[in-house]
Amino acid sequence: MIKKIFVLSGLFFSLAFSAQRTHVVVKGDTPYNISKKYGITLDQLYRLNPDAKGTLALGAVLKIDNSSTKNSAKFTESSGKKLGKIILQPKQTIYGITKQYHISETDLRALNPNLDANMKIGDEVVLPSNLILKYAENQSVVKKEDQVSEQNEVAAKTSAETYTIQPKDNYYRISRKFKLTQKELFALNPGLEQKGLQPGEQIFVGSNSMQTAKEVAKQKPEENVKVQVKNNSENQQVSDSSTLNADEYVTYTVQSGDTVFGILNRFGITLDQLLALNPDLSQGLKAGMVLKIKKLEAAYRKTTGDALNVVLMLPFGFDTNDSKYRSLSLDFLTGAKLAIERNAKSGQKLNVKVVDAGNEKSFKNSLTQINPDNTDLIIGPFFKSNVLETLDYVKQKNIPVVAPFANSPDLYDYSNLIIVEANDSAFADRITKEVKEVFSDQKIYIVADATKENANYIKSSLEKLLKSPNIVIVNSSSDIALDNNMMTGQSAPIIAILASDDDNEGAKFAAKIIEISKQVSGNKAFSMFYSPAFETDTDALGEASLVYLMDRKINMDGTFEKEILADYNEKYCKVPSKYSVIGFDVVNDMLTRENKKGEIFKQINKVQTQLATKFEFVQTKANGAYQNTGYRVVRLLPQN
Repeated sequence: MIKKIFVLSGLFFSLAFSAQRTHVVVKGDTPYNISKKYGITLDQLYRLNPDAKGTLALGAVLKIDNSSTKNSAKFTESSGKKLGKIILQPKQTIYGITKQYHISETDLRALNPNLDANMKIGDEVVLPSNLILKYAENQSVVKKEDQVSEQNEVAAKTSAETYTIQPKDNYYRISRKFKLTQKELFALNPGLEQKGLQPGEQIFVGSNSMQTAKEVAKQKPEENVKVQVKNNSENQQVSDSSTLNADEYVTYTVQSGDTVFGILNRFGITLDQLLALNPDLSQGLKAGMVLKIKKLEAAYRKTTGDALNVVLMLPFGFDTNDSKYRSLSLDFLTGAKLAIERNAKSGQKLNVKVVDAGNEKSFKNSLTQINPDNTDLIIGPFFKSNVLETLDYVKQKNIPVVAPFANSPDLYDYSNLIIVEANDSAFADRITKEVKEVFSDQKIYIVADATKENANYIKSSLEKLLKSPNIVIVNSSSDIALDNNMMTGQSAPIIAILASDDDNEGAKFAAKIIEISKQVSGNKAFSMFYSPAFETDTDALGEASLVYLMDRKINMDGTFEKEILADYNEKYCKVPSKYSVIGFDVVNDMLTRENKKGEIFKQINKVQTQLATKFEFVQTKANGAYQNTGYRVVRLLPQN
């Protein structure tokens, strides 16, 4: 009998650095300004100094990664001669910038730590000057005299007053204490609104940088955080300012126009519950107030040992003689092993156990191989029914569970669950937004799949956003036809949307778009899903400005991507398969969010892109599961 458990032992790697650079913590230092000073990412700083995630002790000596500083040295110079800035234009995306300027997303984010919060039209993005000169073309560029050196920005921040966050703090209390608006508080502390208040962490609260904060607040309006809210069977994305206080409560920042009744309905709570947590509410509801909504469930935290105990549950089917998912599982494992070894070499202590999850019927036997008292993270299983069984098995310990493929509304109630696969509603919402931007009374065709769920969702959303749209749902791309201009009698361009993930339908859709674009210019095409046909004639599809979404795509020009692909080829002598890539991405992303105490949810709000997958988690509901909403937007543009 083939053993059911594979143990990857001995993953206790330590790296010896020659002439290791160090930094002595002084008053006013934060992980953010230290990483900026040395041109490294926060992840690199935390890997070398895990304790830096808490309060920085004055006089503490932090390690600085020599290899990272070398890699980023070509980008970071105080003189600003090798760095330039571009001004974002309409429809520019992170992916589009990486392709146009031949820079990896990892390098782009290293230069722009708050990239996701600064992707509005008119915002500035830092890039190497040589790449701007070579690839900018018609891109608007910031003049040299307008550029601000990175060191000056850091110096301005370190001269500001700092405050150590206390367990009971919230945005409203801190803003009132230091006579700041919340907009000014967020401007002084980029990323604070997204990640929430972390007790023990130092934040900037004014003094010499107050004027700078006020200017930034005037220039860049506050953006609300996107939150997935589950309402019965309809998954609706709304724009909220709800925040997870890492210590105790889910909180909500009151917006202009909010009512008490609306807040009660939104979060499914009673007036008595809301008043009990917010006594000041009896004096009236005011914009900017931070309301406590409900108490957070206690997140998992290690209590013993300094090594992270990880379990991989993969359906090899050796014991049950069921090989249906064996090849997929073996591929997933090759990518996972590469990620494990990579993180172990960076100093992370890991004990990894691989469990044969068998099939859905025999799964209960596999669960007995897991010791809840000595497990900090479970990646897998693959199937929804098995995920539910695993969550029930570890509910007393609340151990984090990662579902690589399962995604269903009945999983959304578990606060210790991380769902990797983005659901269709996130894709449909993005397509709706894209169509709204180009709509000008064109007739709209939506090609549906057999269920018509996605098509009906998009149609309903567009009818709410657009003025009297003419929307037709069709079963096949062959039913798409040019519109007729009643005034001139001539054919008029249309908008076509593909809401099916069937590759055959994708090919028909591509062919139809090319056909009608030869007859009339100005057509617009969108697809919720990728189809191989979209890469066969990109120039012709570009005439219809085809926009499609992908859950995964490797940027072959990226430094990080090239490094991972080379490492995989060296280890396995082949190119990684789809499931090898997923295995690497899922495991690497989860391990880089972990700390010594196994507190993965403290870093869950960080946006990270791995080899092919973008991870951007939001909580489905208060005390609910974390759902990935990350995807890649691909735009094909006309050649002339």
